[in-house]
Amino acid sequence: MIMKNESALSAVKQSTRANPNLLLIDEINVLLSDKYYGGMYIPSVYLKDHSIKALLDSIWQSKTVISLNKVKALPAYTTCDTKYSNWIFFFDEAIKDMLTALQSYQSSTYIVQKDRIVYVEGESLVDNMNSLEENVGILIDCGTFLYAEMPHDFAYIGDVTGTLKTLANVEKQIVEKVYGINKATIMPSVFGSCNRNYNPENDVRVVDENEYFMYILGEINPIHLSSIKSDVQIITEKVSAKERELCMKHAATIGKITLITRIFSRGTDFICRNQNLLANGGIHVVQMFSFSEELSEEYQIMGRGARQGDQGSYRMILLDNDLEWILGSSWETEIPKIMGNLLYKTLNGARTKLDESKCSAKELDIAQCRTEHKASKEFLNALTSENIEQVKLFLKKRNEGINSITASSRTVLLMDATGSMSNLLPATKETVCTVFERASTILTEKGLPNDAFQMQFAVYRNYNCKENEILQVSPWTIKCSSLREIMNSIRSCGGWRCEAIEIGLSHAVQESEIPESISQVILIGDAPANTQADVSSKRAHFGEPYRQNTRFSTPTYYATELQKLKNKKFPSMHFTSLQQQQKISKNLRVRHLAVAKN
Repeated sequence: MIMKNESALSAVKQSTRANPNLLLIDEINVLLSDKYYGGMYIPSVYLKDHSIKALLDSIWQSKTVISLNKVKALPAYTTCDTKYSNWIFFFDEAIKDMLTALQSYQSSTYIVQKDRIVYVEGESLVDNMNSLEENVGILIDCGTFLYAEMPHDFAYIGDVTGTLKTLANVEKQIVEKVYGINKATIMPSVFGSCNRNYNPENDVRVVDENEYFMYILGEINPIHLSSIKSDVQIITEKVSAKERELCMKHAATIGKITLITRIFSRGTDFICRNQNLLANGGIHVVQMFSFSEELSEEYQIMGRGARQGDQGSYRMILLDNDLEWILGSSWETEIPKIMGNLLYKTLNGARTKLDESKCSAKELDIAQCRTEHKASKEFLNALTSENIEQVKLFLKKRNEGINSITASSRTVLLMDATGSMSNLLPATKETVCTVFERASTILTEKGLPNDAFQMQFAVYRNYNCKENEILQVSPWTIKCSSLREIMNSIRSCGGWRCEAIEIGLSHAVQESEIPESISQVILIGDAPANTQADVSSKRAHFGEPYRQNTRFSTPTYYATELQKLKNKKFPSMHFTSLQQQQKISKNLRVRHLAVAKN
C-alpha cells in the first residue's frame, strides 16, 4: 500500500467463525515466561528501495545538515516526495530521528566492505553476512500487542502440563486472575511413585572456579577424562533431529556420558531399557549451569531421568560466581553462611522473592501497555474496514520523530546491567517507564510538545565483557513504548565486583558535549566504581591490544569523568545503595535516593 503510494485501502474479505475458538497451551509455564507474560509483539515493516537509500545516503554524507527543512531541499528528498506523496510524513518523522542521532554520532569499530558491515573484533574482522544495499530503509512501527492480552480473544483455554505443582502463589494468581483459568485436574502417574534419588539438602553443591571442572569429573568417573573421551556425546541445537534421537537412545546405556544444552531440558526424554543400568541406580542427571531462574525448569531438568517409574538420580553442581544474579554483589560473603543444608532452602527462597518482584513489575508493565494494545487492535480493525484516515492517524502517532528544534529536557539513564542487578532489573525498568509515562502525561496536560522530554538508555558492565556489551546505548526517544522495548531487550550478565561506572560516565560526558547537550544524568547501580588499579588490571582481561581497537582504547577513571560532569553544572539524580556512589551524588550536589535490594 505504502510502496505503491495508494491513498485508499483495498477491501479485505472477512469470514465469520461458526464455533468458539480454543487456545491450546503445551505447558502452563509458557503463559508465565518472560517472553510471554509482560512480553510484547511489535510488528514493523521496512520501506526499502533505491530512492529511499539515496535519501538516507545524502543525509549521511552531509552530516552538517541540521534541520528537516534543509533535508527537504535535497534532490533525493524531492524524488521521495514525488514517489510517496501520500505517505511522506513517514519520511519526515524518520529524518527527525536520524538528524538527532547524527548529532551524537561517533565513529565506531565497523567498516563497510564489499556491501557488508564488517565489525572489528580485536585484530580480526567479523562479517555480519547482510547486504548493506538490501537492508537500508525506513522502519515503520505498526503497533504494540501484549501476549498476555491475546488469550482473552479465545473462548476457551486448554493446557496439559507437568509442572502445575511448581507454581508459586503469585503465579497461581496470574493464571486465575489474568488468564481466567480457574479449573485444574491433577492426575496421578500411571507408573506410581517417583524413584528418583535426590535430597536438596545434600545434592546441591557450590564450588569455586578452581574445583568446578574436577568436581564435575568426579560426578562422572574418578579416572582421568582422556580415558572416557570416547564415551562422551554432545547434543546441541546444531545436531540434526535424526542424530539427536540416536544420541538419546545411546544415553541410556552403561558408561555413556551425554552433554546437553539448556534448551533440551524440556521435552527430551531419556527412557532407560537397560536392566543392568537400572540395577545400578539408573540415569544420573547433573545440572552444571547456574541455579535455574524458574522452579519449573529445575523440575524439567531433573525429570530427564527416573522416568516412568525407573530408578534415577539428580544432583546440582553450581559455580559460586554464577550465583551473583540471585545473591547480589555480596555473593562471596553470603555463600559461606549458607553452605550445607541451608544452601538450597536459601537459594529457593531468594528465587521465590525474585519471582514475586518480577511478576509485580510485569503486572505494572501490562497495565501501562493495555492502552497501546487496545489502540493497536483498533488499528487492525481500521485496516480491515478500509478506514484510511484512522490508519494514517495511528501510524503517524506511532512513528513520531524527535524535533531537535524544540527546547527539551534530555535525560541520560545509566544503569548497571551486571549479574548482581538481576533481582533489581525488572522493578527498575518498570519504575523508569512509569516516570517516563508520567512526564509525557504532564507535557500533554500543559500543552507542551511530546518531544520536550527525551531520554536515552545506556547500560554499562565491566571489562570481562566484549566491546558490544560493556556499553550498550539506545537512540534518543520520546515514546514510552520505544523505551520499554529497548529496556526489555537488556539482560543482566557479566560483572566483576566493582563495576565500570567510568565507562557509563564517559558516555554521559560525550553526550553533554554535543550542541543539544543533556539536562540530567540518572545513574542506577548496586556496586561501586572501579578503582584506578581495577581499571588497569581488568582491562588486561582480553589484552590491551584488543582494547586499542575498540571505542575504549583510552583508560579512564570515574573521578575524572565525574569532574567533567561536575564542571557542566547540570543536575544529576542517582539511585543506589552504596556509600561510594553516594559520594558521586554528593559531589554533583544532588539528592540521593536509596533502592532496597528486596
